[in-house]
Amino acid sequence: MFRTLLVANRGEIACRVIRACRELGVRTVAVHSDADADALHVRLADAAVAIGPAPSQQSYLRQEAILEAAERAGAEAVHPGYGFLSENAGFARAVGKAGLVFVGPPPEAMEALGDKVAARKLAVREGVPVSAGSEGAVKDADEALAVARRVGFPVMLKAAGGGGGMGLRVARSEAELPRLFADASAQALSAFGNGAMFVEKYLERPRHIEVQILADAHGHVIHLGERECSIQRRHQKLLEEAPSPALSEAMRQSVGTMAVKLARAGGYRNAGTMEFLLQDGAFHFNEVNARLQVEHPVTEMVTGADLVRWQLRIAAGEELSLRQEDVRLRGHAIEFRINAEDPLHDFRPSPGPVRRLRVPDGEGVRVDHGLREGWTVPSHYDSLVAKVIVHGATRGEALARSRGALSHLEIRGFPTNRDLHLLLLSDPAFRKGELSTRFLEERPVLADLRARAAAHAEEARRRAVALAAALAQAPEGGIGTLHHRHTTPARVPRRDA
Repeated sequence: MFRTLLVANRGEIACRVIRACRELGVRTVAVHSDADADALHVRLADAAVAIGPAPSQQSYLRQEAILEAAERAGAEAVHPGYGFLSENAGFARAVGKAGLVFVGPPPEAMEALGDKVAARKLAVREGVPVSAGSEGAVKDADEALAVARRVGFPVMLKAAGGGGGMGLRVARSEAELPRLFADASAQALSAFGNGAMFVEKYLERPRHIEVQILADAHGHVIHLGERECSIQRRHQKLLEEAPSPALSEAMRQSVGTMAVKLARAGGYRNAGTMEFLLQDGAFHFNEVNARLQVEHPVTEMVTGADLVRWQLRIAAGEELSLRQEDVRLRGHAIEFRINAEDPLHDFRPSPGPVRRLRVPDGEGVRVDHGLREGWTVPSHYDSLVAKVIVHGATRGEALARSRGALSHLEIRGFPTNRDLHLLLLSDPAFRKGELSTRFLEERPVLADLRARAAAHAEEARRRAVALAAALAQAPEGGIGTLHHRHTTPARVPRRDA
C-alpha cells in the first residue's frame, strides 16, 4: 500500500478519500484553491498545498500544479475523485510519467471507455445494444442535423467527454438543433476542455440503470449489482437507490454480464460504472463513467464493499479477493444529494456561509459532506454539498428511515433542496417505484415545492408587515409597552433552513 497519497479534488469526495486513507494508514495530501484554503478536506488531510485562484481552470484543472504539489509532498499516488480531472486520460498519463500511480483506470482504458464515442463503438462491436445515432463524433451542427433526420427527432446531443449532465441537450426539432448544439458544445469545452459532440435517439421515458464494476490487474472483473438513478433534473441526478425496484434477478444478471463484458473488452481496471437506459424491458448502453461515482455509497451499503478502499488496493497492485459469487445484495439503500440551490429561483446555485450544521445519525444512516460551521461554500464549483444515505432491510424501511433522516438534517445559511426530497418521499408513484428520467417533469413534486416555498415566503412577509404596523401604532414606550401588554412579535421563519 502507498505511504502518501495526494487527493486531487475538493469537497465531500476529498473528505471521503481522506477518511478511507486514514483507515488504511496512508498519509494524505490535500490540494486547494484560494477559495478552499480553510475547507474541511484541507483540515482533515495530513498536509495541504495551495494550487491557485478560485476558478477551477486556474486550480483544480491545472495538471502541472497538481503534479508539482504531489512531488513537493512526496506522494506516491494521486486519487482524482470525480469531476475535474478524474476522466482525463492525458492527466492519468501525465501522473504515470511523473512516476506516480493514478488511482483509476489506465489511460488506454479511459480512452476506450471513458470517451463516450469510443465506448459506443466498442459496445456495438461487442454486441451490447445501443440507441440509434451517429457512429462517432459529428464535426458540426449540420452533420448533427443530418443524423437527427436519419434517426428521427427527438435526439440527444451529448458531449463526447465528461459527465455529470454537462454538455447534454435534447433537440425536438430541426429549428432548435443548431442553437442547442452550440450551447452544449460550449458547455462541454468549458467543463472538460473537449467540445466534441455526438448524437443519439432520445428515449422519452427510460429508467436510468447503472452497474458498478471492479477490475484488478490480474484479470478479475466483477459487478456489484445496479443502481437506479432515474430521479433527475436537467439530466443531473438528484437521488439514487440500490437495487433498482424495476429489475428482476434475471434482468440484473443480464445487465451485469453486459457491464463485465464491456469492462473486459476495454481493458478496464479499478472501479467504474457502466450506464444503461431501460425502456420497454430492453437495455440500451449509454456510457461508461471511468471513475468513482457520486452515488457509490448506495452500492457500499447493500454489498458491504468499501469501493474507495478497493480503488486504493487495486491501484497498489493487489488482487481482488471478491469473486462474483461472493457478491450479495442485502436490503435497500437510497442516496439523497443535498445541493445549495434556491427552490424559489429555479433552483439556481445559492452558496453561502454555513451558520449551523446538524447531520442525522442512527441505524442505517450515513452522511457524506465537506461542510463545517463558520465556513462559506464557494460559488465557483458544483452545488453539491452533502449526501444523505439511508439503508433498510427493505425499500419500505429505507423510505421510512429516509424521512426521519432528512427531517433531522439542518443546514442554515443558504437554501438547499432538502424539502424536495421530503416531498419526493410522499409522492405515491415514487413510493411504488414507478420511475423514469422524466419523473420530475411529469409529477407535481416541483410545483408543490415551489408553491409551499412561495407560501412560506408570503407568510413571512405578511407577519413582518403586521409587526411593523403594530410597532408604528404602539403607544409611548414602543416595544417595551407591547411586551408589557403580553404582545409577542411574530417569529419570522427562516427560508434558508
